[in-house]
Amino acid sequence: MSKIRTRTIEANGLSFTIDEAGEGDKVALFLHGFPESRWSWRYQLPLLAKLGWRAVAPDLRGYGDSSRPQGREAYRLEHLVEDTAAMFDALGAKRRLLIAHDWGALIAWAFAIEKRLPLDGLVIMNVPHPAVYARVVREGPAQWLRSWYIAFFQLPLLPELALTAGKARAVARAFSGMAVDKSRFPPEVLDHYRQNALRPGAVTAMVNYYRANLGALRCYGRPGQPPIDVPTLMIWGEEDAALGVELTEGYGALVSDFTLNRLPGVSHWVQQEAPEKVNERLEAWLRAKGLT
Repeated sequence: MSKIRTRTIEANGLSFTIDEAGEGDKVALFLHGFPESRWSWRYQLPLLAKLGWRAVAPDLRGYGDSSRPQGREAYRLEHLVEDTAAMFDALGAKRRLLIAHDWGALIAWAFAIEKRLPLDGLVIMNVPHPAVYARVVREGPAQWLRSWYIAFFQLPLLPELALTAGKARAVARAFSGMAVDKSRFPPEVLDHYRQNALRPGAVTAMVNYYRANLGALRCYGRPGQPPIDVPTLMIWGEEDAALGVELTEGYGALVSDFTLNRLPGVSHWVQQEAPEKVNERLEAWLRAKGLT
């Protein structure tokens, strides 16, 4: 396995702490979700390095050891997209692969929709294209009811209090409660995420992703946008308690080269709960698309 190194880079006026494996100007950038960290990609970085990529997982703005700007507006999606572009530039990328989960996947969808920089490949885990989410919500209340926490996160102060109570007990429960294979989230893993959430200002930054972007998500989901022309792989744990499997359907007009891999018996935390299955499918797709 390639050794994972940790260092700091400057991008878009902020400091980002990254975990990194491999060398060179072929950069695979991994974007984590809520309430995760760069550590959530610990099983995937060595694989991408083995396949010839320089694999880089940052703590996103507001998370972990990266800069934590103040205020809701600092977490608008356009800033998160610019962070991603700036990190690719800071890393000297000449080829670019974007691999993302949860909130990171929303950033990745926006990055690809905007065509902010050319991508060689896009890998999305357990988050739908914004247009698919908008369509499914319009069709009935089931998905909106699953997404109740988004409305809760719009409230002032209460989300922070709920998430940090009992030494961030709710953060740990988000992983252990949703996971199918709970052995993948032993106390030491849960403690990592709890300690991240208990850093000063961290939970407010995490929740501000939701507070700042309701309108932005509607914008990226509007009809009539040109399709994403980047080869795209979606890996989806079917036992996602927050996002239904119907969100994996209807991509023909949205992505010109779309591959779907659904994993039965796996939760939302797909790359951590089933890293062997995820890595097997990721490697097979990369090889099939000539991205090794």
